[in-house]
Amino acid sequence: MAGERTVHIGFGAGVELAGDLAVPASALGLVLFAHGTGSSRHSRRNQAVAAALRDRGLATLLLDLLTKGEEAVDLFSGELRFDIDLLADRVVTATVWAAEQAPARALPVGYFGASTGAAAALVAAARQPTRVAAVVSRGGRPDLAEPWLADVAAPTLLIVGERDETVIELNQLAYDKLCVERRLEIVPGATHLFEEPGALEHVARLAGDWFTRHLTPHPPPTAPGEPR
Repeated sequence: MAGERTVHIGFGAGVELAGDLAVPASALGLVLFAHGTGSSRHSRRNQAVAAALRDRGLATLLLDLLTKGEEAVDLFSGELRFDIDLLADRVVTATVWAAEQAPARALPVGYFGASTGAAAALVAAARQPTRVAAVVSRGGRPDLAEPWLADVAAPTLLIVGERDETVIELNQLAYDKLCVERRLEIVPGATHLFEEPGALEHVARLAGDWFTRHLTPHPPPTAPGEPR
C-alpha cells in the first residue's frame, strides 16, 4: 500500500518503539492502535481490523507499547500490561509524534484499544480532549481507566463478545461512568478473542462505522434528490 512504512518513535530515557504507519490516499483520519495483554503491533486481530479500516479510507498506526526488555519482564510478571499510566503516556507521545508527520499531520485522530490497551486509550483521550475525536474498545478493560472516564470527551464505542460475560459487566460499569456519546455493542456468539467465524469482521464493521462517522470533519455532500 502506498504510504505504508515502519517507523520508530522516541519516548525519552533511551526508549524507542517501532510502529507500522499506513496512510491511504485522501485519508479521512488516523486510527492509532493500543494493543493489550501480551500482544504487540503484530497482533493478528488488530492487523485484520487495521486492514479493514484502511479499506474505508482511514490511516492506521499500529504501535508496540513495550520494549523487548519490558515484554520479557511482563511475560513473567504481567505487571507492565496493567501499568495504565505508562501505556497511556506512550499513546499520548505517539499521538503527538503522528501530528508532526507530513502524511498524517492534518488528520483527525481516533484510538482503537484492545484489552488493557483500551484503558490506556481512554486515559490518553481524556488527557487530550481537543485532539482525540473517537475511541473504540475491542474486548477491552475500560474499567481500568475509571478515574479518567468522566473526563473523556471523545465519543466512545465499547465492543464485547456475547460470551465474554465478565468483560461485559466491566464494560457496562465503564459505560455508566462515561459522560459523552457512547455505545455498548455486544457481538452475538463471540468470546473474548472474537475467534468465531465472522466475529472479527463484525468488530471491524462496527469500528469502521464509528470512526468514519466521528473522524470525518464534514459529511460528503449528497447528490440532488438523494436522501440525507
